[in-house]
Amino acid sequence: VLEAVQKWKTEKGSRLQQQQQEEEEEESIYTVHNEEVEDEESREEMEGEEGGVGFIAHVPVPSQREVEEALVRRKKMELLQRYASETLQAQSQEARTLLGI
Repeated sequence: VLEAVQKWKTEKGSRLQQQQQEEEEEESIYTVHNEEVEDEESREEMEGEEGGVGFIAHVPVPSQREVEEALVRRKKMELLQRYASETLQAQSQEARTLLGI
């Protein structure tokens, strides 16, 4: 029994270490990588065979958090329209106009 317990503890310890290593390796979706290419040779390699430059957005692109917040707001509005009474919705709209929202 003692041997089985020791074996189990060592296996559990190794599994925990593997899980921690995997968690450290995962990349956060909120991180931004700004890599600037300084020398001309590596810039040409990145441009590829077509000779085009990387895509540059000239409009503001929403972040992941902004997209999540917009989705939550939209879902809230859908639920309010579905389950709230018309008088409650009218009062809510009136309060928004008074607050300037």
